[in-house]
Amino acid sequence: MRATVRRAATAVAVLALLLTGCSGGDDGRDPDGTIRLRFQSLAWQKESVDANKQLVKEWNAAHPDVQVEYVQGSWDSVHDQLLTSFEGGEAPDIIHDASDDLADFAYGGYLADLRPLLPTRLKADIPEQSWRTTTFGDGIHGVPFLQEPRVLIANTKLLKASGARIPTPERPWSWEEFRQVTKKLTGKGRYGIAWPLKEPVSVTLNLGLSGGGRLFHRDGDGKAVLRFEPGDGVVTGTIHDQVNTDGSAARSALGMGGSDALPGFFGGKYAMLPLGFSYRQQIIQQAPEGFDWTILPMPAGAGGAVQGVSPQTLSVAEESPHKKEAVAFIDFLLRPANMVRLARGDWMLPTGTEALADPSLRSAEHGWAVGTALAEGLRPAPAQAVRGYPEWKDKVATPAYQEFYSGAIDTDELSKRLVEDGNRVLARYQR
Repeated sequence: MRATVRRAATAVAVLALLLTGCSGGDDGRDPDGTIRLRFQSLAWQKESVDANKQLVKEWNAAHPDVQVEYVQGSWDSVHDQLLTSFEGGEAPDIIHDASDDLADFAYGGYLADLRPLLPTRLKADIPEQSWRTTTFGDGIHGVPFLQEPRVLIANTKLLKASGARIPTPERPWSWEEFRQVTKKLTGKGRYGIAWPLKEPVSVTLNLGLSGGGRLFHRDGDGKAVLRFEPGDGVVTGTIHDQVNTDGSAARSALGMGGSDALPGFFGGKYAMLPLGFSYRQQIIQQAPEGFDWTILPMPAGAGGAVQGVSPQTLSVAEESPHKKEAVAFIDFLLRPANMVRLARGDWMLPTGTEALADPSLRSAEHGWAVGTALAEGLRPAPAQAVRGYPEWKDKVATPAYQEFYSGAIDTDELSKRLVEDGNRVLARYQR
């Protein structure tokens, strides 16, 4: 009986495949000539999903000959899912991802080089420093469109009571001043700060630029190499000392994600949290009535008021038969007014200069003005175009940073593991 059911199911599946093959050509067109594109979006907040779906609806209404299907993806599994779809010849035409996830796909030939397809308006509207995040070799393999600085979210009442100087984007705290402020904010049952470092690598590398560190360098042959220099110890040393020397940072928070730390922040256990700009939405939704909070810039060191970012990106699959139409849809999504809608939906900053100038993104309300003031200090993340970075991050850097911040290893051991073990990983990808 079961064999009969299996044979029947197989027959149905084969028939479905045959019917699918007859429903349109191999070039993604329906029998009537309509082009069908699949757009895989990683939007997850309701406002963002709604904005993306509405823009797809508007495109489809205006372009009956080029119809776009919205496909929901997930940040949690996107790398493996895309790799599987590329290798299986089933990749979506338009791909939403982040720039630090593109290197292996770009060098592997899975993503189209967009240079001959990008409209002049779109290319000119996004600054060159943002385009560098999606440039691999000689090709541009994605359009960077949303970016997120890290900011300090502070309990206004506790900050004012401490008597500390209130930093501004024009005059942020130094890392040493920041350390002293967190000491002042520490009291009975309260820590000056909590560092949610469940995923410590990107936070450390991106903030490390302000201390003058890079960690990733290029040798004379253009190959990526790791070196731990004095500037690389500024941010790592500050966090380590806040946790292990000053007692001003909560040790228990090191294994948390950003959302995990919010209840303690609302309850007065932590006076400040360093979080991505988009966390403002969760705070608005979850903060108890009357809770007063403010947005502050991250500290700055010898490297200046800069930090690395890995913008969200839109790419086109190399195997897509309709690259020109796919780029036309991306251009529509990223018209300045639409880019503003996407930025507000995700509570992030647009990369486009015209969208960034929109008055709705420069309001003092909810810290928008602080965020837009930080935009010019955003730089490509240090490991942006490094092949092998995902493996180095997972197998070498994450455990090393976690042990260092908890006090289990010292700076020398951290440096040795990041550099010696890390260079062995990178070498395998650059033979």
